[in-house]
Amino acid sequence: MKKEAREPTLIEILILLLIFLSIMTSSALWLDLPFQLSLLIVWFVFVLGGLYLGHTYSNMQGAIAEGIYKGMEATLIIVAVGALIGTWISGGIVPSLIYYGLAIIHPTIFLLAALVLCSVTALFTGTSYGTVGTTGIAMLGVGASFGIPTPLVAGAVLSGAYSGDKISPLSDTTILAASLSKVELIDHVKSMLYVSIPSWIIAAILFFTTGLFYVENTVDLSVVNSNMEELQAHFNIAWYMLVPILFTLTLLALRKPALPTIFFGALMGAIWSWLFQGWNFLSAIKVAYEGPAMETSSEFIDELLNRGGIVDMLEVVLFCILALGFGGLMDRMGIISVVGDLFSRWVKDNTGNLTVSTIVTAFFGNLFGSAGYVSIITGSKMTEKNYDRLNIDRRVLSRNTETGGTLTNPMVPWNDNAIYMTGVLGISTMAYLPFLWYAFISIAIAIIYGYTGKFIWKAKPDKSSNENKGDELFL
Repeated sequence: MKKEAREPTLIEILILLLIFLSIMTSSALWLDLPFQLSLLIVWFVFVLGGLYLGHTYSNMQGAIAEGIYKGMEATLIIVAVGALIGTWISGGIVPSLIYYGLAIIHPTIFLLAALVLCSVTALFTGTSYGTVGTTGIAMLGVGASFGIPTPLVAGAVLSGAYSGDKISPLSDTTILAASLSKVELIDHVKSMLYVSIPSWIIAAILFFTTGLFYVENTVDLSVVNSNMEELQAHFNIAWYMLVPILFTLTLLALRKPALPTIFFGALMGAIWSWLFQGWNFLSAIKVAYEGPAMETSSEFIDELLNRGGIVDMLEVVLFCILALGFGGLMDRMGIISVVGDLFSRWVKDNTGNLTVSTIVTAFFGNLFGSAGYVSIITGSKMTEKNYDRLNIDRRVLSRNTETGGTLTNPMVPWNDNAIYMTGVLGISTMAYLPFLWYAFISIAIAIIYGYTGKFIWKAKPDKSSNENKGDELFL
């Protein structure tokens, strides 16, 4: 007789999640196993758990495939960004950005400049991945020349990239959070501003102050001049090297499809390599797949610019596929719904608890689902009924979901975002984690709003209108 599938008990969920954490942390700290292999092992452990609960293997395999399908667009964008990074380096685009950054940006305001530039890039492109892979790499090079610790630079870069991504109408996570929360996109973005603006200002002050009191006494300008000379020696540096950036950003700002736009930007980089950097055309095209492999007399050039290409992203792509499949498996096994019910009993009628529960469940998606998309799903779906029960406007739900989900993406070493960021930036998650000031400030402000009731709007009985008196602040 066929066994009917049941939901897991809380004890069973805790056992599975403890096994998950044990495998992932052991792999990172002691066994030195790739996260991809560790997550594949976790797959089989959870499949055994699903069989114990009465699920058939074919049913769970369907859930895995469905989870992968839902996130495939983001996975393909990672492939496109890899091609873009490779050709924009070989085409002199990223080197020109670094060169002009060294020439224009004063060391004492560099961290603030990195925050601003990455914020603007992410806002107009809607991608933290693309921002870190282009502007972020350039800022890393400038910071290295100024003698600023790489983790601190990475903190400014990531703070900017995620602050812009989180409020960009072009961002996939912004769109997904609004969609799953059943909120109009523009209303979701407006709601985000209540957290994003004060958080960004405080983070900007912190990075600026750090620049004033730390960087000023450590900068060796002779190193800066030497690196500028090295860039000029190996690349044709000119203003027209920046044309592919302007063209790509314009297309993304006009809301053209991200995947073909980024691939077209990569093609422009290959053409620039051929026209202006002396590459053979076929070799310039191959860089999109293989990435540049330069051997120069400068360790700075070699370490900074020998990255990118589709091949360089294959490990990230594999991890994303495994993480998305794992998220689908957890959903089918009922883990997400059981944990959601647990938080529902804890929230009661307290809007502070409600805010914390949303942030925690979104982080739960990053910690155990290992993917940014999963965090948006867990944050919104585990807590949405509590917002309706308390008659809280769903704009608060979408805002808290992104705060707990999108902003904590790079904090978990085995999350797809963190895997990508560490690969591109060349430093570990634990190294840049203390400097993700924007994310920590945003979470704190969201929780303060929850417990004080500030900007926690009541839903209107008339569902035909999403407006309430909080909107007058936008007029």
